[in-house]
Amino acid sequence: MRLKACLVLGVSLVVASLCEPVLGATPPAQPADGPGGVGNRSLSIVKRALGRPSAATFVFYSAGAAPAEGRPVVVFLHAWGAPNPQPYGAWIEHLARAGYLVLFPRFQEVNRTRPADATANAEKLVKAALADLESDPDAKPNPKRLALIGHLAGAPIAANLAADAESSGLPAPRLVFAIMPGGIASDPKSRGVVLRDLSKIAPETLVITVIGDRDARAADLAARRLLRESSAVAPERKLFIRALSDDHGFPSLTATLTSPGAVDTAYDGGAIKLPPEPPRDPKQPPAPFKWSADMSLSGEQTTLLAQLNNSRADSLDYLAYWKTFDLAAAAAFGGDPATLKVNPRLSDMERWSDGWPVKRLVVETPRATAAPAAAAPVVPTPAAATQPKPKPVRRP
Repeated sequence: MRLKACLVLGVSLVVASLCEPVLGATPPAQPADGPGGVGNRSLSIVKRALGRPSAATFVFYSAGAAPAEGRPVVVFLHAWGAPNPQPYGAWIEHLARAGYLVLFPRFQEVNRTRPADATANAEKLVKAALADLESDPDAKPNPKRLALIGHLAGAPIAANLAADAESSGLPAPRLVFAIMPGGIASDPKSRGVVLRDLSKIAPETLVITVIGDRDARAADLAARRLLRESSAVAPERKLFIRALSDDHGFPSLTATLTSPGAVDTAYDGGAIKLPPEPPRDPKQPPAPFKWSADMSLSGEQTTLLAQLNNSRADSLDYLAYWKTFDLAAAAAFGGDPATLKVNPRLSDMERWSDGWPVKRLVVETPRATAAPAAAAPVVPTPAAATQPKPKPVRRP
């Protein structure tokens, strides 16, 4: 009986131990300060809009007077179908607390804007916003410290803005930060954003592309194309970065196309008062509108938009995206990209709560692509032109 009781007790203990929850390692928290950090939580953020409802630019910055030199500017270019800043709210707040003036141009009216028109729309909105804010003592943009962030379809639009800066009258950006680039048209007649001549991107620009390891093939090809076609920028001023998923602990870190999203309902564009539409002259007929199929969202775009609107900030945001941009902007505005590549913090993703290191970022410098040398034409000499061809010799 005693042996039987011991066996029953032992089995009970084993079953009880199996039923106990297993506490896994947790991912690293957001740094308190510095690149990717929390920053000063006591600051309040100004949220306003310029333009009109159909063509608006949302503006965000910390309350109070701008520094004497003005605020560095970040133009945030959204994914296709995501003209509301809410899915990027946590990142925008981080940038505003870090001292940036953030412009979020709504270059797309869903189901009314063609991808081919998005670049021109963004250029007009950004140019108008900078002009409106130039004399504002609180906003006060510093056009010499301008950076562009583009996500998915916003990435090629960011590259286009950099390429067209001189011709469009925009200040030349010091940094193009293209994250999970996509939506590039294969040719002018195809659906998507048509790339401009990226060889016109200024040589002093720092060009960085960031992709994840999930659904990565399209983003990889697009990222390398942006780097390759910005040919006036030296390889030393370009970086290709890949964020890696990590399921060592819980919640796991998954570097998907929509992982840069970080929803914050305080940045819902619907709650930000927009200037009214200007009154229309009743004598003038309304502007003609012609619908085309590429104005509507595809099934894949609808799925990505749903995922983006459900994204929350995690360690990938803090350490792979926000921190990387902060470090890149400091290097770009400082004028020395070498400080970025030798910074040991760039690829470091810190550690899980059990001390195990989170998978580091993969950082590559793209190789220089030399144009193929043209073959010299072969000019036959007169002797070679008149001499008969030798007959083949038969072997026994």
